[in-house]
Amino acid sequence: MSTFSGIEMGKRSLFAHTQAIQTAGHNLSNSSTEGYSRQRVELKATDPLYRPDLARAETPGQIGQGVSIESIRRLRDELLDGRIVAQSNGEGYWQSRNDYLLQLEQLYNEPADTSVRSRLDQFWDSWQELSVYPESKAAREAVLTRGETLVDAIHQQYNGLKGIRDMVEGDIQAVTRQVNGITTEIAALNEEIVKVKAMGDNPNDLMDRRDLLTERLSKLIDITVDQQDPDEYVIHTAGYELVQGRTNRLFSLETGIDNDGYAKVTWADIGREAHFAGGKLGALLELRDGDLRDEIRSLDTLTMSFVDLVNDVHRDGTGANGKTGVDFFTEQPFINNVAGNYDRSGDGVDDSSYIYRLTGANALSPREQIGLEGTITLSSSDGTVDVPYRANDMVADVVERINNSGAEVTASLDRDGRLVLKGTTSADKANPDFVIRSVSDSGQFLAGYSGILRGPGEANGYRWDQANAVDGLAGGDMRYAVAPIAHPSGWMEINQVIKRDVQTIAAGFTDDDGVLQVGDNRAAAAIASIRNTPVMVGNSRTFDDFFAEAVTNVGLKGEQAQRALETQLAIMQDLKNARDAISGVNIDEELSDIIKFQHGYNAAAKFVSTVNEMLDTIINRLGV
Repeated sequence: MSTFSGIEMGKRSLFAHTQAIQTAGHNLSNSSTEGYSRQRVELKATDPLYRPDLARAETPGQIGQGVSIESIRRLRDELLDGRIVAQSNGEGYWQSRNDYLLQLEQLYNEPADTSVRSRLDQFWDSWQELSVYPESKAAREAVLTRGETLVDAIHQQYNGLKGIRDMVEGDIQAVTRQVNGITTEIAALNEEIVKVKAMGDNPNDLMDRRDLLTERLSKLIDITVDQQDPDEYVIHTAGYELVQGRTNRLFSLETGIDNDGYAKVTWADIGREAHFAGGKLGALLELRDGDLRDEIRSLDTLTMSFVDLVNDVHRDGTGANGKTGVDFFTEQPFINNVAGNYDRSGDGVDDSSYIYRLTGANALSPREQIGLEGTITLSSSDGTVDVPYRANDMVADVVERINNSGAEVTASLDRDGRLVLKGTTSADKANPDFVIRSVSDSGQFLAGYSGILRGPGEANGYRWDQANAVDGLAGGDMRYAVAPIAHPSGWMEINQVIKRDVQTIAAGFTDDDGVLQVGDNRAAAAIASIRNTPVMVGNSRTFDDFFAEAVTNVGLKGEQAQRALETQLAIMQDLKNARDAISGVNIDEELSDIIKFQHGYNAAAKFVSTVNEMLDTIINRLGV
């Protein structure tokens, strides 16, 4: 054993306690740093001077060599971290839904005097007033004024919904860029961490930063973390590896003609659309392409049904100035082509038929038994749906069965008893709204009985994926209408002919001889009666039922988001409190450690001083 081993032992103790004090100071300095984990110096007894082999001196035991630093480790519970990462995506998901659904609730503004429902009630009241005073110009002016305020309310609602959807779109783009930035930084940290570990050190601060970024990422998208290989930190999402060691994959935004031109999030390297089950980005995509799109589709359905029904009556009526055949609302066709032909592929050749409404040539009675058997096939959200009918069914039974089949085609009988098929909004973003895509009948109900199709069988059916598809329909008095421009709630207007001359508003119908009797109010009464008639999709809801259901759905979604967010916040708070108890910096504890290590340092310094005095005595004073 060296004469100076005591100095070496004291030096080790000084270095160890100095490092312990510096680590405690590092903890105190980062007590307010987000994501920081407190660190501890792991001290161990230095290997003794003599090992248990044959080449050793005769000593009564191993001679200790003091203290040394084994490692500086951070206090972290990986299982708890995994739970926090798993729960964070739920917090981000429900936070985003709650924020935007609150805006949606405020937009509906129910029950307020400025809401669409209130304006619609006033519009029906004006028609009811006109039915009482069919010769009154003032009553017609009231109809026009109430119609204009209704149009403004519908436009305002549509613009509000579209505005929120545009906000969500901007948020999606920002979050996508944020995800790309975080994954790029995590990949860079992975590379640095591997290098530091290869040198035998613990990159505690780098790992704290990586864990913080991972937690932030988990709020944006749903992820899972795989650390089975200590040298490779892997993050998965949407069924793919997002980060693997020092490499990461990026997302891109691709804009197409479908989904109203909104961008979809795709994997940049393979171009495949990415689907997220949680996190802020998952919630935003669901809000934009689900909730908000559905609200706009519902408003469009309301508008199109409303416009079509009012026009259907008003067109047959006669105004006080003798004009007839005038639509009350302007219907703007998607394409200025009487057959609805459209070039959907963009190659310069018409390849589709955009038809909204098919009206049969024959008058039917709703209570009449059809005496026919067969199966009607109609387009649906996931292909086609079959609607069977039997000989003892009444016409009303078949109509109801069509409306309850889940088809994206509705059925009704118009004022003359003719069967009317209409296209609805499409669940698939790739398909246009209010376009009938497929109609066929194995029997005669849609053919000879109602007068829509030319004959039974698929060969005589109607398909939209060809130009001039209307040529295959039944002739005679059978009628059809071209599909409207997308989102009629954004463009519906009152006919300019009516605005120029309010006397064009029809209150009655002419007799068979073409004469409008004084005081005839049948047209005004028929339009007013639409208010309480089951006319919406499914033919089982009135306009009031539709509004009640729409407002209730929005309210329930908002309540669900609020409750779920409160639950998630409570869970996250408990988890973070548990983590802070393990990893958080306790200032009192760190100060206590500093005092303890300071005493240790002073003791080591005193030990070195004592050994120094002993050596001084031996070296300088012996032998004098």
